[in-house]
Amino acid sequence: MNKSLFKLAVPVLALPRTAKRLVALSVDFGLCILTVWFAHYLRLGEFVALSGNTLWAAAVSVGLALPIFIVSGLYRAIFRYSGWPALLTVARAVSIYGLLFASIFTAIGVSGVPRTIGLIQPILLLLAVGASRALARVWLGDQYLSILKRATRPKVLIYGAGSTGRQLVAAMANSHEMQVVGFLDDDDRLHGHILNGQPIYNPADLATLASTLTVSDVLLAMPSLNRKRRNEILTQIRTARVAVRTLPSVTDLAQGKVSISDLRELDIDDLLGREPVMPNHILLAMNVRSKVVMVTGAGGSIGSELCRQILSVGPSKLLLIEQSEFALYSIHQELEARLLNDIILVPLLASVQDEERMREIMSTWHPDTVYHAAAYKHVPLVEHNPAEGIKNNVLGTLRTAQAAAENGISDFVLISTDKAVRPTNIMGASKRLAEMVLQALAATSPGTKFSMVRFGNVLGSSGSVVPKFRQQIRDGGPITLTHPDITRYFMTIPEASQLVIQAGAMSKGGDVFVLDMGQSVKIIDLARRMIELSGLALKDEQNVDGDIEIKLTGLRPGEKLYEELLIGDNPKPTSHPRIMKAHEEFIHWAELENKLKALEMALNVNDVSVVRLMMKELVIGYTSNAEIVDWVYLEQEAEAQTLGLNG
Repeated sequence: MNKSLFKLAVPVLALPRTAKRLVALSVDFGLCILTVWFAHYLRLGEFVALSGNTLWAAAVSVGLALPIFIVSGLYRAIFRYSGWPALLTVARAVSIYGLLFASIFTAIGVSGVPRTIGLIQPILLLLAVGASRALARVWLGDQYLSILKRATRPKVLIYGAGSTGRQLVAAMANSHEMQVVGFLDDDDRLHGHILNGQPIYNPADLATLASTLTVSDVLLAMPSLNRKRRNEILTQIRTARVAVRTLPSVTDLAQGKVSISDLRELDIDDLLGREPVMPNHILLAMNVRSKVVMVTGAGGSIGSELCRQILSVGPSKLLLIEQSEFALYSIHQELEARLLNDIILVPLLASVQDEERMREIMSTWHPDTVYHAAAYKHVPLVEHNPAEGIKNNVLGTLRTAQAAAENGISDFVLISTDKAVRPTNIMGASKRLAEMVLQALAATSPGTKFSMVRFGNVLGSSGSVVPKFRQQIRDGGPITLTHPDITRYFMTIPEASQLVIQAGAMSKGGDVFVLDMGQSVKIIDLARRMIELSGLALKDEQNVDGDIEIKLTGLRPGEKLYEELLIGDNPKPTSHPRIMKAHEEFIHWAELENKLKALEMALNVNDVSVVRLMMKELVIGYTSNAEIVDWVYLEQEAEAQTLGLNG
């Protein structure tokens, strides 16, 4: 019924205004005659024929009512917007009409017409006309708003006229969010044909179609497409100034029915174009399945994904070590919801710098494998808080590794970073020193296989540029970038976590594994690509009317233009195509132990200048031309200068 009314409303709403007024006049004409006839029925108790004076009463009703309604402005109102003011206008007009009609048929009287008709008929006419206006508002008004909403929905094209695309069109048939206006498909045999009521266009015409059809989005409905071809399509779409949304892979869709909720923003790996390598499940399971596994920094970006990957493999117990209460609560709740078997989760609040706490935990549960992801990794923050960064990254690693060796832990894997190679900042230097600690311990503690896995930036981690840029685009810009020539290696968090687990399984002790990060990415190119694939234009000197500007802010303390993964140039391949093994020099434990004790003494008194000198001595290749920016040091210096001036 609702659909029939809607279909009837569309041609009515499409009529010109003059025609609509004639329709309203015709309705009121009929209501005048109908109410006179019905008033006779109410008075006499039987239906009478409209003839003689009864017909004359109907003619008088029409002759009085319509001119009064015209003068009162009843036909100037837009019925679909009729509200109380319009109904009051109807009441006033019918009241004037009622006085005149009652004067003729009640006060004066007409032979053959009962006097009460002069009173009953105006009341009936008021109800009938008022009801007709209310009905018009409900029927036409709601349908008009519905039509407006449908007309103002973003228009989208679906790239891919296969089964997934057809399912997506069906799912969006009654959508209030988007309106499909056609397909794009690479098969030129389909161009110009109609599929499920939608025309199929040539992707080469997208720029023209985006303008003529006012298309705002392109939906990629090709979940099985390889990464290379998907990136070719994205490059083609970029020039059309439309936003791109995509469906997850066939595996993620689990071959179920496609729905609108499956649509999402482009994956960050779509932006970079890496083709992921399937993991080696033997290596994934070797140090995890049916074992007690411990993850430090379990609530962080890498730590939490390590926990997810480990849980999917099936350990007997998973110990979650985290010093942030909220982060520990969050990851514990998430993992509990994923539990499918008898895996035991143990959430433990602890700092990796707390030697006794680490020993207590390891002596209680005797984990087989430890993944050490706990670290301060934000370069500027660690540069401003160097002592705390070194304590956590170096001494925290030392305490945890020593506790592991004392308790006979089989495997200990450190999550390292490309910033450890020829570092220019405290964070990178601290991570390289943490690597050296494990290399030294590996030579003195053969019972535990210490290894470290070094890789670059992970997409979507806390502080990563991609979520930051995405939010800045949503906010209307500008995108902030430190330097136009800055480059970085990138990898998704799941891929990095899987490779960490696989690399750890290959360890013989003291190994420095390096992940193949592919080609480095120029960050300004990444920013431009994100702007264009959001359907916006870069605002610069060549395009002053663009949408999003890229603003350069200057390099931050300790920040490098580019990162490296190897100190030397002799990486060795492993059985995994994405994992290499580096040969890095280190200081033997007998010498390193004393130097670490001296470093700890300097850290405890926050002697930043001494700490920096000691780090340069310990970490080969560490250079820092930046001034000391430790907040405590700077404040103390300012106070000292103030006292000196006052003195």
